[in-house]
Amino acid sequence: MDSDGRVVLVTGAGSGMGKAIAREFGSTGAAVACADIDRRAATETKRAIQSADGDAIAVEADVSESEDVQEMIERTVSELGGLDVLHNNAGIPQRATPVEDVSEETWDQLIDVNLKSAFLGTKHALPHLRERNGVILNTASTAAIRPRTGLSAYVASKGGMVALTKQLAKELAPDVRVNAICPVATETPMLDEFSGADLSVGDMESTIPMEQLATPQDVATAAVFLASDEADMITGTALEVDGGRDI
Repeated sequence: MDSDGRVVLVTGAGSGMGKAIAREFGSTGAAVACADIDRRAATETKRAIQSADGDAIAVEADVSESEDVQEMIERTVSELGGLDVLHNNAGIPQRATPVEDVSEETWDQLIDVNLKSAFLGTKHALPHLRERNGVILNTASTAAIRPRTGLSAYVASKGGMVALTKQLAKELAPDVRVNAICPVATETPMLDEFSGADLSVGDMESTIPMEQLATPQDVATAAVFLASDEADMITGTALEVDGGRDI
């Protein structure tokens, strides 16, 4: 699929799925803004894209803070010439914890980073996306569809992401398409953070009919497709990249 001439902003681009998504967009011809709270990690992704003859910038941003998000959007537009695709990908995990033991601080942090960030990104990016009939992508999770043990705050944040995606698709059509991606457990540095006494990585894998975890590249390929002209009639969907987990 061809992303030539498009400007793409990926949050959480410093590692895992975000890094793979940013690199895949870069390899298909997009200019990519690699945003992450970790400046060094964002810069590494930018350099990886540039080393493959792609165009990229690195942006340090805390996606739960409105001022950071606004500056992230403004830098992208100023330095890369516009904005065609916003991928609200940044997120944090929750270690499996009984709901009665989840602190308010943990709950608030997960909602702010995993869900509020997509609201802020959309709010500040929308004028630019409307100018170019752009696309919003949101990284949700299969946990929003088939919850797992001990992930109350995480499931709430990702369930909210799916609902927000559908609301925005309705509200912003026909000017902007909005879709979510729901990955199953994926081979990233974050994966071990989900484990606990009642939830091991092996337990996760055993519930996937394809008998394997997803890879960051699986998610990246789905993102580039959903942003492409080939997906022009797709909006409001939550695409399950799950090896059959949600059957």
